[in-house]
Amino acid sequence: MNEWHVVRVPDPERWGTLPPEGVLGVQDLPAAVARIGLRPGDPVFVAPDGTVDRDLLDFVRSHAFRNLERETKRNYATDIRPLLTFLSSRRVPWRRATRQDLADYRHWRCRAAENPGRIGGTKWDREASAFTKLFRWAKVYPLPVDVSRREDRAADSVSSRVLWLTPRTWGLWSDIGLRGHTRAGLPTAGWESRTELRNTSFVQLLLSSGLRRQEGGALLTFELPSQRLRFGRYCHGHVAAALTRAKQSRVFYASVDAVGQVEAYVESERAWAVQRAQAAGRYEKLSMMRLVTKATRGLRPRIEWVDADGVVGGQELGRLDWRERQWLFIEGPDGPEPAWLWLTEQGLPMVPDRWNGVFRGANQRCEEVLLTEEERQISREFRLAEVRGKSPYATPHAARHSYALYMLVVLNQLMESRYGLTAADRRDFALLFGDPWWLVKTLLGHADVEITKRHYLAPVAHLHLESILAAAETDDDQEQQVEDLDGLFARLARESEGIQDVDRLLEAGS
Repeated sequence: MNEWHVVRVPDPERWGTLPPEGVLGVQDLPAAVARIGLRPGDPVFVAPDGTVDRDLLDFVRSHAFRNLERETKRNYATDIRPLLTFLSSRRVPWRRATRQDLADYRHWRCRAAENPGRIGGTKWDREASAFTKLFRWAKVYPLPVDVSRREDRAADSVSSRVLWLTPRTWGLWSDIGLRGHTRAGLPTAGWESRTELRNTSFVQLLLSSGLRRQEGGALLTFELPSQRLRFGRYCHGHVAAALTRAKQSRVFYASVDAVGQVEAYVESERAWAVQRAQAAGRYEKLSMMRLVTKATRGLRPRIEWVDADGVVGGQELGRLDWRERQWLFIEGPDGPEPAWLWLTEQGLPMVPDRWNGVFRGANQRCEEVLLTEEERQISREFRLAEVRGKSPYATPHAARHSYALYMLVVLNQLMESRYGLTAADRRDFALLFGDPWWLVKTLLGHADVEITKRHYLAPVAHLHLESILAAAETDDDQEQQVEDLDGLFARLARESEGIQDVDRLLEAGS
């Protein structure tokens, strides 16, 4: 066998109960792991013979790898493991890999017809980045692969995970997938979901704000936007720097309706979950709890706390990542309760990646309602396009993509129709405030507008939105504006690839 494996250091509270005699001859495994400098989430590469590769262990503890984000570490380890297995199958130690070895591996991963799990350009570029970092650290020269070399990068590197749903389609997906409605829009007999308000509130918040799953999923109760803008339709809040990819705080905007729905969740479902957890004594059993004693506001809000041992601590709120935020509690009317906004039915913080399961369940319910039993028997990746087109499919990041598309359309409409700007006026406006592309880039927190154009809004980048929007009638009546906007999105869905819209779904299902 040539198979390599990766095990990861668990978080302190996830070690579980270890046998008193120790593990593999080590009495206190968590302490031993900490002594050699491994941190929670760090990967440990295990060779086919069951031994830990010392060089790769040094790589994980090195400055080159240690300063990566935990999610990036996980991705890089996942990418490096199959390469190690491939090299082992050739009896090539990874430190002796050549450019020919990596060229053969790339061919297998990306192009070989006999490989049923071929990957695309975006995935290859990520893998090439991981390999480059490893071989540079190990001083393997000439570098077997170098992501900075043009020939080592993929020409087709465009994200395949980008999804767009029009506003009406999100409504259909939420009604069927999260609220349990039938195709006719009626409640399903016997439907029961104790987390319906939590799930629908989270989706509406992401759709309204463009927050990433981790950014919206790790909010604290006192971070929920409360300050309204001038005309009262939007509130603004701040995303903590530690939650963003760029590690820079930014302002985000959420509609009053979305915030109100979250507040309703806090006062009902969430409050009941907290009461049940307190009655069951779940919070008292936690290995880590920090009771917030003070929270300041301003440009750099700071919190202070005291832990279960009475030790006092404090930190700027923007520097706390999502794992540390799980430990924060506030004093409620019936005792300590999590400061974390989104809770499980057990009243415990719902970690961000668990939202993937919520979306997956909603997708499955949509398929059960909108597809025939025969169509459901076929795996989604093998279904024909007309079958896939009958049922909406969404992910947490699809909410961010859809928000970007919606804001681009609305901002173009604002410039074209509301203000009646001439071409010269629009150029002046863009010089002063930035064009709609730049404004959407700012709302999403992207560093480069090209990222916004290429990865988030590629289906409409080639369209002359100005002429399309100019054809849409404008009226002071708000209902008419909504109807026009729905029609515009329906037209974009017909003329563009990858945008899911109700009209096309209903046509496919008829």
